[in-house]
Amino acid sequence: MAQLQRKHTKVVRNLLLSSVLMFGFGFALVPLYDVFCDITGLNGKVTRTGPAEPMLVDRSRTVSLQLTAVNNEAMPWLFEPMTAEMNIHPGMTGQTAFIARNPTGKTMIAQAVPSVAPAEAAAYVQKINCFCFERQSLEAGQQQEMPLLFVIDPDLPDHISKITLSYTLFDITPQLQASHYAEQPQTGRFML
Repeated sequence: MAQLQRKHTKVVRNLLLSSVLMFGFGFALVPLYDVFCDITGLNGKVTRTGPAEPMLVDRSRTVSLQLTAVNNEAMPWLFEPMTAEMNIHPGMTGQTAFIARNPTGKTMIAQAVPSVAPAEAAAYVQKINCFCFERQSLEAGQQQEMPLLFVIDPDLPDHISKITLSYTLFDITPQLQASHYAEQPQTGRFML
């Protein structure tokens, strides 16, 4: 009987240790992913946002900007750029928009996550105004234009002539509803 208890104790100890290790690994994934992206050049992140300083426009050079829209697998919205590709001179303010339509029968809230390729170009793209700065809420059947205002820095390295700016749209409605329920006092009734 004592031997069986030791085996059970060992299994429980190993399970607890495994849980702690998995939690620690999950917690460390974000900085590890950032390091991986820096090393490989994947998933460029724009860090420059807000009002742009006046820049000299480099009219001797044109950069091709490709715009792509992707839905996360759980996102049913129709989501696309108004313009799939545009040519812009570095230093010139660019303006475009993305179109989103909620074809479902319920109100949904989305968050767009951007990325830039090649990753090296991310440091030279400044978003002045972007729909990705805020959550986007659409009623059932509603369609909306979501603006994007940006500048490509004239200091962009000469070997970069094409930049892809991609947005992935995620449905965050369930997370917001869950946090809303958690904040409600315990009355025995569901509130939204």
